[in-house]
Amino acid sequence: MKALLVIDMLVDFIDREGALYIGPDADKLVPAVKARIDSYRSAGGVVIYICDRHLEDDSEFNMFPPHSLEDSGGDQIIDQVKPAAGERVIYKRRFSSFFGTDLDLTLREKGINDLELAGCVTNICILYTAADARMLNYNVCLSKQAVASFDQDAHRFALQEMEKTLGVKFI
Repeated sequence: MKALLVIDMLVDFIDREGALYIGPDADKLVPAVKARIDSYRSAGGVVIYICDRHLEDDSEFNMFPPHSLEDSGGDQIIDQVKPAAGERVIYKRRFSSFFGTDLDLTLREKGINDLELAGCVTNICILYTAADARMLNYNVCLSKQAVASFDQDAHRFALQEMEKTLGVKFI
């Protein structure tokens, strides 16, 4: 069985005024991610949302500006791709969707072995989620149109790393 992980489609990444706005690629990313969600929903597939959510004193802010602060509004899923009734939302505080969350347990309980990743940021949360998924023996794929980053060089490197080192398939 397969699931779509919608990663960090949050106000702080997608909105032009967001704390860690990914830039103009957000305008292309949103419809691409929405199309993947619509495809899964129409086929009765599993869609799981993974959302960055931080506390004010999070050590991640030593590297990145404060973003996705709990209850700030920036931590909210953008309206264009809101979860439907019954779709699971999992909050994370680190790059990988697996680290410190119950994602692996959730997937195993549903009998899911295959994952499609969509969202942002390619070279951070997408890459490290893909790495952990592969270490946990999940098959991983993604559409290059359904991931984006604020750093184009790092985006390209992450796609190459996912394909060449992790065995992620592009669809």
